[in-house]
Amino acid sequence: MNNNVRPLTESDFETGHNPCYSSDIKSAALNVYADDRHNYLLPYAQLLSAERFSNPALEQEPEAPPEKMLIRFAQAEVVVLGCGLDAVERDLQRYELNFIMAAPRRFAGLLHSHIAAVTITFTKENA
Repeated sequence: MNNNVRPLTESDFETGHNPCYSSDIKSAALNVYADDRHNYLLPYAQLLSAERFSNPALEQEPEAPPEKMLIRFAQAEVVVLGCGLDAVERDLQRYELNFIMAAPRRFAGLLHSHIAAVTITFTKENA
């Protein structure tokens, strides 16, 4: 599935919303806009666990995003790198996280929660 998402601009931040993620109380699935330029719809019914911690890459790369979040589904693991991921975690806990996507680093100072990278790895082959 190709998402063809247009590049973010400064005007995207003037509305007060965060273009890295959104929440919706009616979300049945998480739409993951991954760095591979594809988007994946992962149903909350298959959510197994999530954990947020300091990014271990900081030891070797001082400019690396400070936080890492692993979101595990039955058939995929999503890795999110960024800062201020507590808000993302809170929406995920309530099954209200609607989508996640990365924003360029130049926008990090404009956002409380900045997502620098989103990758996905599938744990099982589709049958």
